[in-house]
Amino acid sequence: MRLFIAIPIPVMIAPQLHNLTGGVPNMRWVPPENYHITLRFLGEVDGRQLADIDAALAGIHAPAFSLQCRGVDCFSSGSRVKNIWTGIEKSSALQHLRDKVESACVRAGFKPHGHKFTPHVTLAYARDQVPIARLQSYMAHHNLFRSQAFAVTHFILYSSRLGGESSVYRAERIYELTHAKVEIQ
Repeated sequence: MRLFIAIPIPVMIAPQLHNLTGGVPNMRWVPPENYHITLRFLGEVDGRQLADIDAALAGIHAPAFSLQCRGVDCFSSGSRVKNIWTGIEKSSALQHLRDKVESACVRAGFKPHGHKFTPHVTLAYARDQVPIARLQSYMAHHNLFRSQAFAVTHFILYSSRLGGESSVYRAERIYELTHAKVEIQ
């Protein structure tokens, strides 16, 4: 089973992100139901590992908090664009949760991730070479994007399987955060 740990994007925010789609050829746009902020990718996991990671994640205690999506950018490798994403406004609470998730994964027997955490929501994946002029125009047009703030009250252990046009995600376990009053600005 292929697993990852993420924060789902609420249904009230998904249309705002979906409005950012289109305008760049050779991209496979992510459907709104798949929008999420990855906290940790685990990859292929067997049943025993699933029980270990579930127990470790269930032990996480962190407060609920709010987030906001901001701007657009892309990840690339050399001159090849890999994907387009919207960033997440800097949040110490998000970093704290991500650190706790990472520690739980290591306790459950996974190797440390080792990559810098860049919180984002992937909007599209490149299918082929992306015309740079069109990408630059897209970035300039959406650079000032800012979503409404939204409450983060839980995170999810998802399974993923390849589908036709996009992956199919299934929530395997949901982990609630402490329900303190969450201020949304």
